[in-house]
Amino acid sequence: MTTDVTVMQNAVNGGLRPLVRSPVMLGMGVGLSFLMNARLALIFVICAPILGIILALIVHKVGPLYSRQQTAVDHLNRQIQESLTGIRAVKAFVRGDFEEAQFQQVSQELTDASRTTFQNAVLNLPAFQLVMYSCVVLIMWFGGNLIMAGEMKVGELTGFLSYVLQVMNSLMMISNVFLLLTRSLTSARRICQVLEEEPDLEQPEQAESCVADGSVDFDHVSFKYRAEAEKFALHDVTLHIAAGETVGIIGGTGSAKSTLVQLIPRLYDASQGTVRVGGRDVRDYDLTALRDAVGIVLQKNVLFSGTIRDNLKWGSPSATDEELWAACRAACADEFLSRMPKGLDTDLGQGGVNVSGGQKQRLCIARTLLKNPKVLIFDDSTSAVDTATEGRIRKALAQRRDVTKLIIAQRLTSVMDADKIVVLEDGRIHAVGTHAQLLAQDPIYQEIYHSQMKGDGTDG
Repeated sequence: MTTDVTVMQNAVNGGLRPLVRSPVMLGMGVGLSFLMNARLALIFVICAPILGIILALIVHKVGPLYSRQQTAVDHLNRQIQESLTGIRAVKAFVRGDFEEAQFQQVSQELTDASRTTFQNAVLNLPAFQLVMYSCVVLIMWFGGNLIMAGEMKVGELTGFLSYVLQVMNSLMMISNVFLLLTRSLTSARRICQVLEEEPDLEQPEQAESCVADGSVDFDHVSFKYRAEAEKFALHDVTLHIAAGETVGIIGGTGSAKSTLVQLIPRLYDASQGTVRVGGRDVRDYDLTALRDAVGIVLQKNVLFSGTIRDNLKWGSPSATDEELWAACRAACADEFLSRMPKGLDTDLGQGGVNVSGGQKQRLCIARTLLKNPKVLIFDDSTSAVDTATEGRIRKALAQRRDVTKLIIAQRLTSVMDADKIVVLEDGRIHAVGTHAQLLAQDPIYQEIYHSQMKGDGTDG
């Protein structure tokens, strides 16, 4: 987007004035040439279509090449971004040479694309010069014959040539503007593809703006990320969660735990079946109202540039310092914030680079608690926190009895005290029950319990 906007900006800065001025100068030059000597001016009528055809061929050839060049710029930008973002991993695995080779590959791709593009684009100048100087030679030839025949004076021919130069300069500017416009139109199409992209999620005209309570229902819900996918990520999920309940969700990697909870704030729409919050289909709600009522702490913690206070106020822009510290205490973030010289006004840097993974998680939890949601979702959001701190966070959350809490976790200690636990396997609900019920009856839960709580036969 940045590169495409820069291309369009250059086209406007370098091409707007010539685009207006050149046709006026061209029209005046050709008009005065006809007034001075119509027979000589007919040479323009012959040469102009030839020049137009040549320019059209060049533009037709160069247009797709500019698109290829911009795509090569995309690849180069992506490679640089990945290398800088993952620079610690590159150093840790000693893959500097490999990354350099990857950069060399995309750089060579851009070099080749640019060379091919500009080799065709520069044909504009010699083609123009060939046609226009041929035009000048013809004018000199026929003009000389008219002078020899006494039908034209030398001064008239000299004046006529001055108009010819004016016409040549005008055509030269127009041809350059054509090339600028060709490249800028390619960029404009790419920008329009972004601006015209329609969201998949649509709101009803008479959208509901109030979520009654925190109850959540999945009614024969199936979901796949792409319509053409052969297999559903979630298949025929039916589950009722009462308002105020605490529900743990466990399962192996890839069992679609995150996919399940992301249907609640309507980050995606169910492919089949119905998801209800507060007794109503989530598709009936205004998206802003629904997402205000559902707080989610994502598996990948995201903090933004600015201070800790700025990040926390994403949850509640009008929050007072007292409310901010209360949320931080509930998330056990006050422990490290109190040690920071500037406290809430500490600058986080880009993406929160100067806090640890566990500290990021606690700040994200505090930010979500400030929303005072009716449904609170933790998507494995205490994985980087030690068990003692996690226990204090669970104790603080248990006091919020009016909030429905869904906790995705890998550690059983995170969900053992939940009102009920949902065991997912391969996108299906395998079992639902309390800790005691599942430990007595469900083999998957028993296996997880013994691997985490008892150890295996060798080390137990």
